[in-house]
Amino acid sequence: MSAVIVVDGVALPERLVAEEAQNHPAATPEAARQAAAHALAIKALLLDRAHHLGLAPQPEMDEDGREETPEEALVRAVLEVEIDVERPGEAECRRVYDSAPERFRTPPLTQASHILFAPKGEDEAAWAAAQSAARAAVAELAVHPHRFADLAETLSDCPSKGVGGSLGQLSPGDLAAEVEAGLDRLQDGETAPEPVRSRFGWHVLRLERRIEGRLLPFEHVLPRIALHLESRSWTAAAARYVSGLAAEAREQGVALSVTEDGGVAFGALSLGDLLDDQAAVTARLEVWLDEADPALAARARETAATSGVSLADFVQREVSAFLQGADDEGWTRLISAAQGSDDPALACVRAILKSKLKTAARTYTLIRRH
Repeated sequence: MSAVIVVDGVALPERLVAEEAQNHPAATPEAARQAAAHALAIKALLLDRAHHLGLAPQPEMDEDGREETPEEALVRAVLEVEIDVERPGEAECRRVYDSAPERFRTPPLTQASHILFAPKGEDEAAWAAAQSAARAAVAELAVHPHRFADLAETLSDCPSKGVGGSLGQLSPGDLAAEVEAGLDRLQDGETAPEPVRSRFGWHVLRLERRIEGRLLPFEHVLPRIALHLESRSWTAAAARYVSGLAAEAREQGVALSVTEDGGVAFGALSLGDLLDDQAAVTARLEVWLDEADPALAARARETAATSGVSLADFVQREVSAFLQGADDEGWTRLISAAQGSDDPALACVRAILKSKLKTAARTYTLIRRH
């Protein structure tokens, strides 16, 4: 049986966490491990919730034609059943629109043409020859600007030569950054006085016209704003729901166990449940402890007597203190102690007592000799 860690009240095999960490890039391996463990724990809690709700997987296809796995379908189904958010009203959408109207402006459009002079090789001489040819075309256009389409058809190395070098209507990002920057410096109807270099070659640029973006009316963008607000509300509600599941699981200590093959052990008693039944545990503790760890049994009786309580009361007090203050790390140590034991509850109590009744470290007095 591989080592187990407890995260968000879920016992996870270390091997599965290590494998899952590959899907969670992070600044450090430990951060990736923590993200992977949290993801596996949340998945187990959601699958357990689907089990309790009696949900059956109904896989759907995504936009790329990929079908959900049964587990993915169950997780989606749980969130659909358990999370309900109100659709935002028009007044709320109007406030979003009025707060930043520039966000709802259409992108500017540019109509441009170019003549591309691609180098006929990879060396600098080829690039220099292409630049020289491009400059000659610029000089020709300075005298005969109406010949741009003719020169494009005869000289350009771009397929746009078939339409006189026209690039059509362009949005930001459609062209190489250097070419866009060159067009930004031009006025409508102007040809660039110098060719511009990109990874494709040298470009002789002409700006036909620039169409500035326009502000979209509120009615036009209302559905988009409503969908954005609803999606944001749903995401926040889902985060709160998952946090609630994890908090409930942590209160139980170890609420669920994930098996070596990634399955969830449904319906198993948690360690928290076992330890909560303290009367049953303490009833058989003394005999078991005397056989399993006589030295610890003796220390426990001595400590209980010093405190003026019975061994049973002392054990119940220590177990209660553990249950109230244990974190994931504490539960991880406890579940390690319970692994492979015929009586996990007693093994856990023994681990709690050993932690409480650590043998005092031997001290030494240094005597200075004169």
